[in-house]
Amino acid sequence: MSQVKVLIAFYSRTGTTEKLAEAIAEGARSEGAEVILRRAREVAPREVMESVAGWAESADRQNALYEAPTPDDAANADAIILGTPTRFGSPTSEIKAYIDSLGGLWFQGKLVGKAGGVFTSTSTTHGGNETTILSLYPPLAHLGLIIVPLGYSDPALFAAGTPYGASSVSGQNADPPTEQDLAVARHQGKRTAQVAKALKAAGETQTA
Repeated sequence: MSQVKVLIAFYSRTGTTEKLAEAIAEGARSEGAEVILRRAREVAPREVMESVAGWAESADRQNALYEAPTPDDAANADAIILGTPTRFGSPTSEIKAYIDSLGGLWFQGKLVGKAGGVFTSTSTTHGGNETTILSLYPPLAHLGLIIVPLGYSDPALFAAGTPYGASSVSGQNADPPTEQDLAVARHQGKRTAQVAKALKAAGETQTA
């Protein structure tokens, strides 16, 4: 069987969600997956970004490291994991804009049967981690992805994260994810890659 490809398309303003994305990538790679890390681009004007301390600088740093996600990235992947900070209990407009760009693939059924998942971070406890993840489940379902929740499939989930996907609480100082948060994220990458591998093997068996 050919190597599975896992697309991790995320948006991160301060770098917290970026760190979760990197941990998920680490977990997926531990299963032999090829990982494509992409950062969604800002929709806010540059002058707005520059009016918020550190926003433009963080965006420039991350954009130099990660290409913007494209529909082709999704079409070529066996699994798609979306990451976003919370905005009033919902995903950011940046990650939503990427999802909206996948309409052509949806119409062609190109994403049906791929594994899918979501992760998030918020600045306040109970600030919308679960609602943000769950609000992205319907778009994944519309695209035809097979959603891969975590449940309590790893001991780390009894200390951090959610049964729906990895998460963290950064506080007002944009604290990085804890080691427990990162352990859940690594598990999410590993688990999603395992499911993608099984789905791909089943598909190859059926077409053989």
